[in-house]
Amino acid sequence: MQDLQALRAFVSVAREGSVSRAAERLNLTQPAVSLKLKQFQAGLGLTLFRRRPKGLTLTEDGQALLPAAEKALAAVSAFDQSARALHSTLRGRLKIGTIVDPEFIRLGAFLHRLVERSPQLETELSHGMSGSVLERVRRGELDVGFYLAPPGEGPGEGSAEIVHRELTQFHYHVIAPAGWGSRLAVADWERLARLPWIVTPQDSVHHRLLHGVLDPLGLAPNGVAQVDQEACMLDLVRAGVGLSLARDALAMTERQERGLAVAEGIRLPCALCFIWRRDRGEEAVISEALAVLERVWGEPLSQTVT
Repeated sequence: MQDLQALRAFVSVAREGSVSRAAERLNLTQPAVSLKLKQFQAGLGLTLFRRRPKGLTLTEDGQALLPAAEKALAAVSAFDQSARALHSTLRGRLKIGTIVDPEFIRLGAFLHRLVERSPQLETELSHGMSGSVLERVRRGELDVGFYLAPPGEGPGEGSAEIVHRELTQFHYHVIAPAGWGSRLAVADWERLARLPWIVTPQDSVHHRLLHGVLDPLGLAPNGVAQVDQEACMLDLVRAGVGLSLARDALAMTERQERGLAVAEGIRLPCALCFIWRRDRGEEAVISEALAVLERVWGEPLSQTVT
């Protein structure tokens, strides 16, 4: 196995045709380069250079070995680059809590960019409701997650260890089965609460939004069925079971395509947030997720520590 410095000296002298110029390129003294060449040729048992009035030229043996020497140095350089790249390549697993439908939270775009930037990073998705995602992030079972809450509130005052970023704001509407338009004509909350409702568990943003309006009025929804999936909730509304809440786009689509009724003048503001533990904000996988999130949503994101 030849000394790499000797190999570099051989290639440099062959390219420059001069020990002095090769020494400058290698940041070595001329005697050091001459010694390396002497040792290199002795080790091979070959004469690689002829001395000429204007410098050194390769012998036939030297010309034969030069391509292999250059290839060997290129391989060493590629190895060094690969080794350095490992220090900056993000590895590990990012556990993400997801909610509602993938299109709304831009999950596909988020994962696509994440894989492009960090191909060695594995992702694990766990679907649930906002409240359950929050609890699992709090316990460290999830690294990050999506969360729904009224604008500016995030996970609330009782979650000081959680940081959230608002991604977008929208509204929830009260929707009802087709043909219930007359029952929604006077849409005050006292009358609405008496109608049959498809309710959701406490972990759901639907529950928090609805009770945020009704509780201060001393009212409670007339729950006739409880579901924990948005698709199931919509199916029950279509079937005529009762009222529920639906996001802007869903409510308008259901009214246009299926004739569902939408209560006019009632809109409950909500925000889609991204959450993680404050004490883990400097972890590489979470920092990477936040960087990708900003790209997906198109602008730097506001951050609130609750």
